[in-house]
Amino acid sequence: MLYLCENSLLNMIKKNIAIIFIILLLSAMLRLYRININPPSLSWDEASLGYNAFLIGSSLHDEHGEYIPLARFIAFGDYKPPGYIYADVLPVRLLGLNEFSVRFPSAVSGILMVLVTYLLVKELFGSKRIALLASLFIGISPWSLQLSRAAYEANMAAFLNLSGVYFFLLSRKRKWFLALSVVLFIASFYTFNANRIIAPFLLLFLSVYFWRDMLSNKKWVIISVLMGMVLVSPSIQYLLSRESKLRLQEVSIFNNLAPLKQSNEMIAYDKGAWWAKIIHNRRVLYGMDFLKHYFDNFTGRFLFVEGDANPRLSVQNMGELYVFDLFFLIAGGFWLFKKKKDVFWPLIFWMIIVPIPSALAKETPHALRIVSILPVYQIIIAYGVYMTFNKLKVRLPFNIFQTALVMIVLVLTACVYYYLHNYYIHYPIDWSGEWQYGYKQMVSYVTPLESKYDHIFVTESYGRPYIYFAFYNRYTEGKLLKIKKGSRDWFGFWHVSDLGKIHFGFDNLQKSKGKILIVTTSGNMPGGYKEIKEIPNLKGDTVFIIGKKL
Repeated sequence: MLYLCENSLLNMIKKNIAIIFIILLLSAMLRLYRININPPSLSWDEASLGYNAFLIGSSLHDEHGEYIPLARFIAFGDYKPPGYIYADVLPVRLLGLNEFSVRFPSAVSGILMVLVTYLLVKELFGSKRIALLASLFIGISPWSLQLSRAAYEANMAAFLNLSGVYFFLLSRKRKWFLALSVVLFIASFYTFNANRIIAPFLLLFLSVYFWRDMLSNKKWVIISVLMGMVLVSPSIQYLLSRESKLRLQEVSIFNNLAPLKQSNEMIAYDKGAWWAKIIHNRRVLYGMDFLKHYFDNFTGRFLFVEGDANPRLSVQNMGELYVFDLFFLIAGGFWLFKKKKDVFWPLIFWMIIVPIPSALAKETPHALRIVSILPVYQIIIAYGVYMTFNKLKVRLPFNIFQTALVMIVLVLTACVYYYLHNYYIHYPIDWSGEWQYGYKQMVSYVTPLESKYDHIFVTESYGRPYIYFAFYNRYTEGKLLKIKKGSRDWFGFWHVSDLGKIHFGFDNLQKSKGKILIVTTSGNMPGGYKEIKEIPNLKGDTVFIIGKKL
């Protein structure tokens, strides 16, 4: 009898391992298949991340000649957190500097999120079935898939954030995991700007919510706090710098003067009454603006209908979640509150904390800035599916239950197919321009001709062309610093005007002598030049026209 029980348990374990392996394999295929050509081109930021990883891996210096930057990479003057760049050093060294290697860390982060989701849900619910459902739902999530297939720092930060939560919960049993949790939260802090707010807030909430566990784990609490202070210290100087404040002001809602103007007008209309200064106070109006931006991230239009307005973050004709998810999200939330309040409140506060930095910015809703909310939605949905099926199984005749099960699976399959069809068939064609498509083709055409011309002028109409020449020509740090000419504006952004004989912009075109090659946009070829090449995007629209001086 004991032998039969042990054998049954062993078979169940093997079955669960096989299922999670299949889910991970499916998740990997969805994230890695044709990742080098869809999205159809590297964006500026992807090229910048990859190129700086290439330079660090080959010379330990970034494109500005800085030695192993710790707090930030200057890059375009947007001061990128260093996490993703350092994570990309090894893939670039092993696989070469290309689209696949640049996107690889984000794809791996998406795959590992599936595994950690399984482990986290098993820890929260003690149920392998709910854990398998949650891992499946994050594995096929359009939100996760979209961001895992491009070099997004936020996607890696979301994985680190999730892992930080998981190991925090494990530290209640194995106390030293608290230190690992803190390290993971700090890694997310160094990977994406929004997580510089999310990580400390979420860690603080978990510490307060599980305060009894913290009191019984004083040794590792002290060690973790000290370790955290040491790890964060390299970023302090940057966070207090003018550059950091300028980056915040650039996107902040508090940089918008409209509420201040409205406040003054309303107070003046009420003839400066004392009560008017209270109810029309600019802080109240800014607070209302914050709440508006905050709740933008929870609208049905964003989650289930249209998704993010930025085509790089969404296929544009469906939400960040499937329509299938709506019923089970509501059902899961209801049943969690009713039966699993010990799980409900940590998940709810996780959802509450993540959109805070996004609400401070002008553009909302924003799928990238709040991606660390994953996989909370999928966990709630998984519980909703689990509870719904349990209720149906008890209350419906077996044949009707089977029919309902088949119908629900078909609806989910149709939703997934709709996303994948749009993503692989329509998306790369419709939105190739949003991915700066044409730069690679232009650089590949121009580079072999460089020795034949005295000057090459390249349009800046699409922005930051220098990074593509540096990326695809794999300029070493020494060569880049030797041939690069650039200047920095008041906001800290860098404008690269020249890479040797390649000039960006047409300011000096009329004064230049000798053989000249020009790269411009449709309808802007100057007189005295002959068109020799046209580069279209995948939709057939002309991106670049290349001409030579007659």
